[in-house]
Amino acid sequence: MRDSRKKSEALLYHSTPTPGKIKVVPTKKHSTQRDLSLAYSPGVAEPCLEIEKNPDDVYKYTAKGNLVAVISNGTAVLGLGDIGPLAGKPVMEGKGLLFKIFADIDVFDIEVDTKDVEKFIETVKNIAPTFGGINLEDIKAPEAFEIERRLKEELDIPVMHDDQHGTAIISAAALKNALEITGKDITKVKIVVNGAGAAAISCTRLYLALGAKRENVVMCDSKGVIRKDIENLSPQKAEFATSRDIRTLAEAIIDADVFIGLSVADVFTPKMLLAMAKDPIVFAMANPNPEIAYDVAIKTRKDVIMATGRSDHPNQVNNVLGFPFIFRGALDVRASKINEEMKVAAVHALANLAKEPVPEQVNITYGETNIQFGKDYIIPKPFDHRLITEVPPAVAKAAIESGVAKEPITDWEAYKEILAERLGTGSKLMRMLMTRAKTDLKTIVFAEADHLNVLKAAQIIYDDGIGKPILLGNKKIIKELMEEIHFDADVTIIDPHSEEEAERRKRFAHLYWEKRQRHGLTLLDAQKLMKERNYFAAMMLNVNEADSLVTGYSRNYPAVVKPMIELIGTQRGVDRIAATSIMLTKRGPMFFSDTAININPSAKELANIAYMTNIGIKMFGFEPNIAMLSFSNFGSSKSDEANKVSEAVEILHKKHPKINVDGELQADFALNPIMLKEKFPFSKLVDKKVNGLIFPDLQSANIGYKLMKEFNSIDTIGPIIMGLKKPVHIIQLGASVDEIVNTACVTLVHAQEQSKNKQ
Repeated sequence: MRDSRKKSEALLYHSTPTPGKIKVVPTKKHSTQRDLSLAYSPGVAEPCLEIEKNPDDVYKYTAKGNLVAVISNGTAVLGLGDIGPLAGKPVMEGKGLLFKIFADIDVFDIEVDTKDVEKFIETVKNIAPTFGGINLEDIKAPEAFEIERRLKEELDIPVMHDDQHGTAIISAAALKNALEITGKDITKVKIVVNGAGAAAISCTRLYLALGAKRENVVMCDSKGVIRKDIENLSPQKAEFATSRDIRTLAEAIIDADVFIGLSVADVFTPKMLLAMAKDPIVFAMANPNPEIAYDVAIKTRKDVIMATGRSDHPNQVNNVLGFPFIFRGALDVRASKINEEMKVAAVHALANLAKEPVPEQVNITYGETNIQFGKDYIIPKPFDHRLITEVPPAVAKAAIESGVAKEPITDWEAYKEILAERLGTGSKLMRMLMTRAKTDLKTIVFAEADHLNVLKAAQIIYDDGIGKPILLGNKKIIKELMEEIHFDADVTIIDPHSEEEAERRKRFAHLYWEKRQRHGLTLLDAQKLMKERNYFAAMMLNVNEADSLVTGYSRNYPAVVKPMIELIGTQRGVDRIAATSIMLTKRGPMFFSDTAININPSAKELANIAYMTNIGIKMFGFEPNIAMLSFSNFGSSKSDEANKVSEAVEILHKKHPKINVDGELQADFALNPIMLKEKFPFSKLVDKKVNGLIFPDLQSANIGYKLMKEFNSIDTIGPIIMGLKKPVHIIQLGASVDEIVNTACVTLVHAQEQSKNKQ
C-alpha cells in the first residue's frame, strides 16, 4: 500500500498551483495589435507561402525542429500496466518536463485512445508533420515492436520507443564499464536475461551489437527459459530461444557472468546469485522493487557489481541519461531516423563519461564526497551537466556518418557551446576563465584548506590543471581530509603555527612591522599576527612567494578584508577598494557593484567604483556598458541620494569620457533597451546591452544581488575585490565548493593579468 503522506504530496504537486507539469509559452512579442498581426493574420501568410515553396523552410519559420511528441495509448504505463490513455497522461507530461529540463526540447504529450495497431500508426502518421521527432512511450509488447518498426519505415523524422531503447542504451553503457572493471570479454561472457518484453528484447539486441554472442545468451519469460522446442513463440522470443536443455532461471544462472532483470520483484534469489561466476554483474531493473534487493545482493556477494532502476542505490539505470540527449543530437542534424549507429554512439559516450573525473556539483547533488569510476559508479548520474555536451555530439556524428543527417554540423566546438548554453548561460564564462587560467599556471593560496569545502575546491583546481594550490592550515587535518577525498597530489602544505615556519614568520613579521610601525604596530604584535593565516597568506603575496589568494570561508567579511588592506594595500590612484559580484543570468554575466564593502559611498567614491568595475568587466573579455542606478531618471528627483549618483556620472564623463556609463537611471530603464531609447534617446547606453550596475549604496547592492540569486537560482561569482595591489578575493562565509572554485578561477586569471601588466 502506498504511503498516504507521499500520495498526498504527489497529488498536491501535480494539482497546484496549476494542474499538470507543462505549458505552452509564447516565444515572440504579443503585447500589441501589430505583434498579433504578425503572429497571425495577415503577417503569418508570408512564412506559410515560403514553406509552400520550400517545405524545409518549416524548420526555419516554425518550432518543428525543436518539438517532440511523446505519444502513448496507456497500455504499459510504468509499473501500473494498462491504465488507459487518460490515466497515463501525467506520465507523458512528466516525460515532456524531463525533455525540457535536461535537453531544452519542447514537447506536446499525445494520448491516443486505441489499442488497434493500425489505427495507432495511422494517427501518429497523420500528426507527424507537426513534430521534429516522436518518442513512443508506455506501449505494451508485442504491439510496440510493430508500431515502432512501421513508423520508422514510413516517417522521415526520428522515432524511438524509449521503453525499449532507453533502457537498452543506458544498461549497455553500464555493462560495458562493468565488464571493463571485472576484466571480462563481452564476446565470452554468459548472459541471462529475465524478461522478454520490449525492453528485454531491445537490451539483448544492443548487447549483441556491442559484441556479445547469441549462443552465450539465455532469455527467460514468466514460464521459464525460452527454448527452441517451445511452440508458437513470437518472432521476438524465437530470436533468442536457446537449444540448451534447461528450463528454469535457477538452471540458467549457474556459472553465468551477467544477470539482466527486466521482470518482477524478488524473482532472483540469493542462492541464484551465489551460483553465478566470479565477479558477477547483476542489473536488477524491475521498478519500483528490483528482482533482488540491493542490500541483499551486496551482502550475499562482496564481488557483485550491482545496478538497479532505483535512485537510492548506486548505478541507477535511468532512461533520462539517454532519451533527452539522443533526441537532442538527432534533432540538431535533422536526422531522418534514430538508427543502430546512433544508439551505439550514445552507449560509448555514456560509458566514457563515467570514467572522467566527476564535477563537484555532482558530488554535492548526490551527497557524496568523491564519486569515481568503479563498482559503485559505472554510469553517469542523471544530474551530471556534462551529459548534454557529450552525448548529443556523439549521436549527431553517428547520424552524419551513417547518412541519415539532413543538416550536418561542421564546427563541433561551437555546437558544444550552443548545447552548454541551453542549460545555463553562466557556464560559458566559467569555461572561458578556466581555459585562460590553464594557459599560464599561477600559484594560489587557499588560506583555509583545513575546511573540507575549501580543500575540495583546491583539489578541483589541481586536478583540472587550472592552477597550483598552496594549502594553508593545520597540516594534520589537511592530510587527513586529503586522504578522505583521495586528493593524492604533491602540493605545498603550510601550517603558519608550526615550528618549521618559525623563520618565515619572523621574516614576515619584520617586513610587516617596518611597513606599519608608524601606525601603532609593535614588532611583538606583528610576530603574533603572523600566526594568523590571513596575515601570513597576505605576506606570501607581498614577497612573491605566491601569485594569488582565496580566503574568507570561515570568517566574516570585514575581519578578512582588514589584513588585506593593511598588508597588501590599494592600487595607485585607488582611495578605497570595492567589490563586484558577477550574476550569471540568462541575458549574460551581470556585474553588480558594490555588494560588500562601501556602506554609503560619496559621489567621488561611486565614480571610483564604476571605474574599477569597468576595468573588471574588460578583464573578463566583455565590452563594459555601465548604468549608475537610482530611484530617479536623469534628474527627475533632486534629492541628495539622486544628486549623488548624478554627480558621480558627471565625474566619470569628465575624467573618463570613453567609458560607456550613464545615469542616474532606474533599474528597469537600465535593463530595457526599448524603454531607454524611447524615453532617453540621448543616453550613452542607447543601443547597448548593459552588463554593469552600480548601486548607490551597499544596502541596495547587497539586497539586490541576494534577491536575484535566491529568486532565480542564479549562479554567482564573488564578491570580487577591486582595487588591491595583489590578486586577493574573499569568498562569502560558508561558500559552496562551486563558488570557491569559481572565485579561484577569477583570482588566477587576475594573477595572469597582473603578471602581464608588469612585463
